[in-house]
Amino acid sequence: MRKRVLYIITALLVIIQNNISAGNEPALNLSGTVKNVSSGKIYLKRYDNKSFFTIDSTVINKGKFRFTTKTQLPEIYGLSLSGSDEDPFTSFLVFLDQQPITINFDTENNFRNTVVTGSKEHDLFIALGKLKDKKIEEIIQEHPSSIAALYLLYRYYSFRLTSEEIKSNIALLDSSLLNTAYVKVLRELTQTLDRVAIGQKAPDFSANKADGNSVQLSEFLGKGYVLVDFWASWCVPCRKESPYLVKAYSTYQSKGFEIIGVSLDNTPEPWLKAIEKDKLNWTQLIDKNAWAGDGVTNYAVRLIPANFLIDKNGVIVAKNLKGEELLKTLDELLN
Repeated sequence: MRKRVLYIITALLVIIQNNISAGNEPALNLSGTVKNVSSGKIYLKRYDNKSFFTIDSTVINKGKFRFTTKTQLPEIYGLSLSGSDEDPFTSFLVFLDQQPITINFDTENNFRNTVVTGSKEHDLFIALGKLKDKKIEEIIQEHPSSIAALYLLYRYYSFRLTSEEIKSNIALLDSSLLNTAYVKVLRELTQTLDRVAIGQKAPDFSANKADGNSVQLSEFLGKGYVLVDFWASWCVPCRKESPYLVKAYSTYQSKGFEIIGVSLDNTPEPWLKAIEKDKLNWTQLIDKNAWAGDGVTNYAVRLIPANFLIDKNGVIVAKNLKGEELLKTLDELLN
């Protein structure tokens, strides 16, 4: 009885603490206008591992809107006129801090003419994005406490750096950023990169078929060459690779070549439509966790399309074969 009472008291204290923490979150002071839209809704979305998830919405009244949502700041969010979270490209990436912020929201031309005023972090992100030739370590050294600088490392540089280079850049960051989700992903990435180098055994992972049944990659290994292809229906470069994959499959399937497609779509509907439209007639899997999925995590995938060619012994023999390079490599291995 005493243990039960202590358990209840502990649980209540946790709930109270969580409520206090939530109450301490600052409220947004975010307002703006929407070009060519006088009514409807605009959605605020949480940015999580390259995906967007709706956390609030507000009414557009005579082309104007305002958010006063209590949420973590500074942080990266998305704004969208769509409440669906299927396609990340329907959301505008915005860096919000504790300043009063106004946005002239324009959805045309991939939000090219959208203007954000009042956010120091967003201004810095725009400025840093124009420094095409500057090294990421120099950017972080100049802005060690900036979430915008961290985002550049996380989103645009990490996929081309070695594990040691990523570690050295993390070491340059201010301590205020070290517990963020972005640094957590980067640290996990450093641990994985060495494990998926060419010549290493291919890690196993699970994903789901269209019927919802979970399968393991290892179920498909051991008979011949297997290409594990990470893609998504909304990924334009991925869709441009489809004809080469179709040709490779039709040419070399009879010689022991298989493809395992792994989708990063958040929902199955667009995934299934893309499979049918592009005629992807090989084993197709989907991980509803997208960029946080088992396969993406185990293979340190930071950019798609990405693929790994695995031999019958389960060893990675090539990575990121695109276009004619894929066909040439398979011709050398199988002919």
